[in-house]
Amino acid sequence: MSEIIIQNLISPVVLFFLLGIIAATFKSDLQFPKGLTEALSMYLLIAIGIKGGIELSHYHLEAVIGPVIGTIFLGMLIPVIVLMITRLFMKVDLKNSIALAATYGSTSIVTYGAAVSFLEKSGTTYEGFMNAMVVLKESPAILVSLLLLSIIERQQAVPTTLSSKRVGIVSGHQGLIDKEVLKESFFGKSIILLLGSLIIGLVVGERAIPMVQPLFIDLYQSVLILFLLYMGLTVGERLPEVKKHGIKLILFGVLTPILLGALGVLVGTLAGLSVGGATLMGILAGSASYIAAPAALRTSVPEANPSIYLGLSLGVTFPFNLIFGIPLYFEFAKLLH
Repeated sequence: MSEIIIQNLISPVVLFFLLGIIAATFKSDLQFPKGLTEALSMYLLIAIGIKGGIELSHYHLEAVIGPVIGTIFLGMLIPVIVLMITRLFMKVDLKNSIALAATYGSTSIVTYGAAVSFLEKSGTTYEGFMNAMVVLKESPAILVSLLLLSIIERQQAVPTTLSSKRVGIVSGHQGLIDKEVLKESFFGKSIILLLGSLIIGLVVGERAIPMVQPLFIDLYQSVLILFLLYMGLTVGERLPEVKKHGIKLILFGVLTPILLGALGVLVGTLAGLSVGGATLMGILAGSASYIAAPAALRTSVPEANPSIYLGLSLGVTFPFNLIFGIPLYFEFAKLLH
């Protein structure tokens, strides 16, 4: 276990993220061109989506329908849970609450990789299609988060006394949804790139590998390093703002993964997964993204503070899951089985 922890903590992506924080802290003149950061975000969304689609194409629908439904369910439910916690109990502003909902609704690929290594070292088998669930969970989480943002902003901006024709759906309920909200949520560039790439990979399957491998597979880790360096710079510049929230954010970054991870293990068990598969479902639910969600938030919710959502995911939840979360979810999965 200590070897897994060390390997992940000294991985290039994490170290370059720390390098960015150091550069920003000491006021280095290191900067990224705006156009480059947009291109990196688009690249990562396409790469994550198409790789997951290709992986999912290897299996028949009957074999994956239960876990697929469970994964989508978690991706839709977790942002709502996180938004309620941050808004009602922590009093975090709307944009940062939405960012946390998207970040914790998505998952950490590095943490997932560490969990796979943990299972392999312990001799525990798991379902191979779980690799595709990593990507499948990203889209619902980001989509639901952006949809929640659109609904809440419209509630705040538009009086509820307006006619139903103008507002959309108004029946005395709090949820106000119209065509513009749905259009923005389903066809925003972050969502359409991630989900569209997943569908393309699923339809084309192995035939896509010769074309996409040189750019979207072989170069993925290198581009990820550049993106994490940029995010480190952004976090370092705004890190002092985290102090405004104090210990509440630290507790959120530790306690929330336990709650969500246990929920993920329960859903995985009910979906018929093995002990290993249920453990990985716990990781999907209990970890927080520092790739897909930040890439989407960078363009969709630029007002959100990266030092909060990325600082928590990498600085608190990531090491917690590596040290305590993975074995905790594993033991819970064994208990349920």
